[in-house]
Amino acid sequence: MLGRTLREVSVALKQGQVTPTELCQRCLSLIKKTKFLNAYITVSEEVALKQAEEAEKRYKKGRSLGDLDGIPIAVKDNFSTSGIETTCASNMLKGYVPPYNATVVQKLLDQGALLMGKTNLDEFAMGSGSTDGIFGPVKNPWSYSKQYREKRKQNSHSENEDSNWLITGGSSGGSAAAVSAFTCFAALGSDTGGSTRNPAAHCGVVGLKPSYGLVSRHGLIPLVNSMDVPGILTRCVDDAATVLGILAGHDPKDSTTIQDPVKPFTLPSLTDVSKLCIGIPKEYLTPELSSEVHSLWSKAANLFESEGAKVIEVSLPHTSYSIVCYHVLCTSEVASNMARFDGLEYGHRCDSSVSTEAMYAATRREGFNDVVRGRILSGNFFLLKENYENYFVKAQKVRRLIANDFVNVFNSGVDVLLTPTTLSEAVPYTEFIKEDNRTRSAQDDIFTQAVNMAGLPAVSVPMALSTQGLPIGLQFIGRAFCDQQLLTVAKWFEKQVQFPVIQLQELMDDCSSVFENEKLASVSLK
Repeated sequence: MLGRTLREVSVALKQGQVTPTELCQRCLSLIKKTKFLNAYITVSEEVALKQAEEAEKRYKKGRSLGDLDGIPIAVKDNFSTSGIETTCASNMLKGYVPPYNATVVQKLLDQGALLMGKTNLDEFAMGSGSTDGIFGPVKNPWSYSKQYREKRKQNSHSENEDSNWLITGGSSGGSAAAVSAFTCFAALGSDTGGSTRNPAAHCGVVGLKPSYGLVSRHGLIPLVNSMDVPGILTRCVDDAATVLGILAGHDPKDSTTIQDPVKPFTLPSLTDVSKLCIGIPKEYLTPELSSEVHSLWSKAANLFESEGAKVIEVSLPHTSYSIVCYHVLCTSEVASNMARFDGLEYGHRCDSSVSTEAMYAATRREGFNDVVRGRILSGNFFLLKENYENYFVKAQKVRRLIANDFVNVFNSGVDVLLTPTTLSEAVPYTEFIKEDNRTRSAQDDIFTQAVNMAGLPAVSVPMALSTQGLPIGLQFIGRAFCDQQLLTVAKWFEKQVQFPVIQLQELMDDCSSVFENEKLASVSLK
């Protein structure tokens, strides 16, 4: 049951094959069994069981609230949850319990979803590995999969498994791991420069970054207001569309959301892709791109072409400036946003009582890690009066050029862009931490962050396993607010590639019932 999609479980609940309480208890026991993955910061067991009880009553009366009623979900720990600690994986907010729910959390709860817990991340969502939060790094469930372990044995690696576990990517690594390890059916992440798509690619799940303004940011603790978007992580494209249909729409509490009402939608099944034009950005073929990802990217393009779609090479000429531009804008907004954590109203406060200034300084020194402090320093430098024009204003102008690159490509008749999501498959933790956070983020955001600057929708879809037995995802980028069209193309692609199910039997040998009905689908690519 846990290996099924959200849609399938929803049907099973309606038909009485399983009750919300049974489902909730199975997920909770799996969360306990996979505790070593460190995917969750807080497990809200009592809350979830109480919600399951309520859902059960509704089902008995035949009054289910919809597709999400009784479905276990998880939420990244930078979304406010009323009565449940929200830490952003930082000492600064340790023990902070918000008095309200983020709009997206409230919408899920209004639909009867069961909140299993809050998931792990990089501190304040700054990072691309989910390795830098105070609760420690998240481990990628694929490190323990049959597929990866068998490949390691063939390549005669030492069986020292524990030191060789892989990162999940980030910063929404906890949410991606939670979905990948079957502890919930959908999870919320956030995406500022790729934080939902990157871990989705590394954990073999679907990661959707909706158009900026389609989904409310109210209650998402801000990193970069002009780029943050709540992200959705699920095991298939249809499920992501279901969740998006519930979350999308205007919110009076977030003035950047669209005014038009958005109706929940079901994705059509495309049978004919011959009317589609797929763009392949030539600037995304970078020297750092691994040969395996490159080859799968080409295969995917050939797949569209062989089915009659028009596949053309396109140019996004300002791509080379986008990482630098993103760094300036991102750190500037971070510096501004982090000013609110001063030890006065909420969160951590140091014991110093020498003066208010000393209290501010000590609080922030104790509360933030080096990564966050580094970004605050960078941002404040760019915002200094003498630097403002040369850095911040100039970066805003470059951002407009980057956004226009996309507009020009879409105006030329391209429907969807196809790109890699990440440079390579997931790497071992020991390998990942050889580089500092800033260097890593700059490398890892290369294919994802321009989309945030342009406000476009993008989705990472798992395509195939690498020769090491690890997932590789590809990214589809759509026109602004054409999220439905984007997901329809992604759904077609997902059906063609038949990505294999993660096999975690050894990890949960006594939990075998989870994987009944699950066969390893073969990856067939024409």
